[in-house]
Amino acid sequence: MTRLCAFLLCFLAAPAWAAWDLDQLMKALAGNRVSRATFVEKKYIAMLDSPVTSSGELLFTAPDRLERRTLKPRPESVVLEGGVMTMTRGQRQMVLQLGEYPAVGALTESIRGTLAGDRESLEKHYKLKLEGNEGRWSLVLVPREPRTRALVLEVRIDGERGEVRTVEIEQSDKDRSVMTITKAAAQ
Repeated sequence: MTRLCAFLLCFLAAPAWAAWDLDQLMKALAGNRVSRATFVEKKYIAMLDSPVTSSGELLFTAPDRLERRTLKPRPESVVLEGGVMTMTRGQRQMVLQLGEYPAVGALTESIRGTLAGDRESLEKHYKLKLEGNEGRWSLVLVPREPRTRALVLEVRIDGERGEVRTVEIEQSDKDRSVMTITKAAAQ
């Protein structure tokens, strides 16, 4: 009898678990209008014996502003706003119009579009596959465009509920990066 009750409980609970889908994930992510987090990124480069580690802060303001402030090993910042990427290191600044660099635009959109819960933007650039459930999910993004695939095989974004925890980018040359994200405490 106990086994039957356990089976029925699991069977009846399954539809609620199965109901977690891409629309629900995007809605949960879109609920984060402003967020601040710290990150540690490890880049695994074939020519190097050990990963290159950097750390800093991420600031996101919906719908399309993402700032990455790297503090270590040396200060630099990258700001994405609309179709413009501004990179600053020391006194040097470079501005890119993402429309002129579609592969770079698609790669940046993998993170920004996910943080914004912008399914339309993600599906424009990627084939999407969601695995897991609300408590622990993985969103796999596979580039649609050949120019982007020439750089990136896939982007894997893991999270819990409406929060992104890791972003792993596997490049076509087999180098990869893993960014671990920790939400900053509310101020």
